[in-house]
Amino acid sequence: MFKKMFTCLMLTIATAALSQNQLNGKTSNLSQTKISNLEVVVTVDSAKDIENTFKVEDIKEILNEADPNEAISFSLVCNGTMMSNGKKSTMTYKIEGNTGEPEEFLTLVSRLRKSAIKYYNN
Repeated sequence: MFKKMFTCLMLTIATAALSQNQLNGKTSNLSQTKISNLEVVVTVDSAKDIENTFKVEDIKEILNEADPNEAISFSLVCNGTMMSNGKKSTMTYKIEGNTGEPEEFLTLVSRLRKSAIKYYNN
């Protein structure tokens, strides 16, 4: 599942990198990369997937790499069982924050993780 999280992160970074304006013949010295509006989405099927997929320390590493005062969001999509109408139930938890307040964001991620595990254990 870490592979899925890493893939989502790489897709987000690639999208941000490819959506930049063309230089149109101008030369420029690009010495820094800036990541803004970072969004991490993890999809799981069980409590075991949650426990194996991500830990709060993983999110802390991502926050340490991001620039200060950048928007960040974390979503956890929990796939459930089949409903009577033939569709699979899902529950999505989402947190939005700022990299300037990493401890508050990590506290919310920890709460989200615990809530999602309770969702599967009930």
